[in-house]
Formats: sequence, C-alpha cells, structure tokens
Amino acid sequence: MSRPRLASVPRRVLITGCSSGIGRCAAEQLAERGHHVVASMRGADDLAAWPHEHIPAVRLDLDDPASIREGLAAAEQLAGGPFEVLFNNGAYGQPGAVEDLGRDTLRAQLETNLLGTVELTNLVIPAMREAGFGRIVQNSSVLGVSALAFRGAYVASKFALEGISDTMRLELAGSGIEVSLIEPGPISSRFRANAQRAFEANIDWPHSVHREAYERQLERLRKPGPAAPFTLPPEAVVRRLIHAIEARRPKARYPVTVPTYLFGVLKRLLTTRAMDRVLARASGGGKR
Repeated sequence: MSRPRLASVPRRVLITGCSSGIGRCAAEQLAERGHHVVASMRGADDLAAWPHEHIPAVRLDLDDPASIREGLAAAEQLAGGPFEVLFNNGAYGQPGAVEDLGRDTLRAQLETNLLGTVELTNLVIPAMREAGFGRIVQNSSVLGVSALAFRGAYVASKFALEGISDTMRLELAGSGIEVSLIEPGPISSRFRANAQRAFEANIDWPHSVHREAYERQLERLRKPGPAAPFTLPPEAVVRRLIHAIEARRPKARYPVTVPTYLFGVLKRLLTTRAMDRVLARASGGGKR
C-alpha cells in the first residue's frame, strides 16, 4: 500500500474515543498525513496502554465536565495551541428495549454520546471562530438515520446528535467553521464488546418480556468476528474523515457502508409503514 500524501496544511486535531477502533485508526492515519494529532480516551488504563509515543494522548471523560475541561487544556498544551479540528468519535451503544431502559441508563447514554460531546464542542468553537477556520466532525451512525428495535437509547443519542449538528451548521454559517456528520453502519471495532457489557450491566433481561429476543442478541454480541453483513474496517470511516478535514468544501454528511446508503434511499421512497417492515426485518428481533 502506498503511503498517503501529506495534508497540504497541517492542522491541530483533537480526537475522542481513541482507545481502539475508529478513533485509534483516525489518530494514526491523520498523524501520518502530517496533522498535529492529540488522542483522547476516558480510561486511565487505556491511556497508560497507548502505544504511540509520537502521538500525544490525554485522558478526557465525556461524562465528567471537569475531565472535559482539564483534558482539553492538557491537549491544547501538547498541541501547541487551540484545535482547528475536532473529531467527536467517543461513544458507546446501550442495547435494550425502550421499556427496559431505566432513567439512569438512558441518561448515561446521552451524557456520553450527546451532552459531553456538545460541551466539548462548545469549548473549542470560540478559538475556531477567532481564527476564522474550524472543522467539527461528528461520528454519528446509520442509527442516526433510521431506528432499529432494541437500540432505542443509542438511536435517541444519534438522532439528537444529527439534529444538533444540523442546527450548529446553520448557526455557524459564515464563521469559517464547518460541521460534518459521518454515518457509519457496521464497522470492525470493540463496539460490540462494549455494548455487551452495557447490556449485561443495565438490562434485567432474564425477567423481561423480551427475554427470547435478548438471548438472540447476546448470541450476536458474543459471536467472534463480524456479526453483521457489510461490515467494513475503520479505515472506511477515516477516508471520509480525511475529506471532511482537508477538502475545501466538506460535505454535511458522509454515509459509510451499504446499510446507511440503502436506508437513506428507502426512507425517501417508502411510506412509513413500508419502511417499518424493512427496519423490523433488519432488526432481526434483536438477533442482528
């Protein structure tokens, strides 16, 4: 594989959720392209295990406002100035039927995937506005485009992220700050393992009316290797991220994987009831 070209203008880039998967791949490839990358992650153990001496890393927990501010300050010091690019990648998925979601479980999902992300974004905007340039890239999901059964908490967080990002794009027009959404479908990562932990910790599935569906879902979560069709490696997301950062006119949305493209098209063509049948089949009763 040929070495990717260097970015024409190196940027200071902060990436959240770099302990594995998309975040780690993004940090590695953007650094290779000449950008000044600082990686962040929520866990002290993950930070201690960070393997790249040439890519500085900080601890930043999106659930903790103090950690967000301290992590950003430390990252800016390591980068040598305020960030021109923010890739909001940090997130997790909380499986479970909506009727089995407790208030605290739902709140925790929104704290990480939405509220902490927005708080961090708002902290970097003033410096971007002053510089007259900024790129805010949100890692959304196919589940920010279409809902699937047994994924209500995650769907709510990603639908909200899509809506607030669209609003920010309107509000920041003319400032030099561009807001883009990347919408991946299934990607090879630790996402499924993290979802299994969240499910087993927060859903009383043996006593749920959905027990049989949950058993099928656990079978999927525990399956080694890709468990969904059309699964792509994290590099597929990073290619869109590179365009969002380096293009003169980045796109507002970057679909990734066949399901995202397909659901987007079908939502425009089908009635709601017909689309529900498609999504019910795609949900697989929790099996997929």
